[in-house]
Amino acid sequence: MALKIRKDDQIMVIAGKEKGKTGKVLRVDPDKAKVYVEKLNVVKRHQKPSPKYKHGGIIEKEAPIHVSNVMILCEKCKGPVRAGKRLEGDRRVRYCKKCGEVLDK
Repeated sequence: MALKIRKDDQIMVIAGKEKGKTGKVLRVDPDKAKVYVEKLNVVKRHQKPSPKYKHGGIIEKEAPIHVSNVMILCEKCKGPVRAGKRLEGDRRVRYCKKCGEVLDK
């Protein structure tokens, strides 16, 4: 499934317990249609000691949020918008459906 949200995008959560909060996308899982957002939907997990976590214990990490519950933020509109795709020259770009601004850097 091709998603219109990518890593490092600024998004806003529009549903669920984190509704109204914004953050940066850390990673995208297109197979499950989920995104991981920095410091949002944080859960506690018990971790056994490993090379990454020397002492183990209870760690906090971001849980996935379904892509239907987030919207991309447009810098020009200053709010959540729907994204579309169009051809600009010889490449496909994402654009804001509200103001027409190109979302890709």
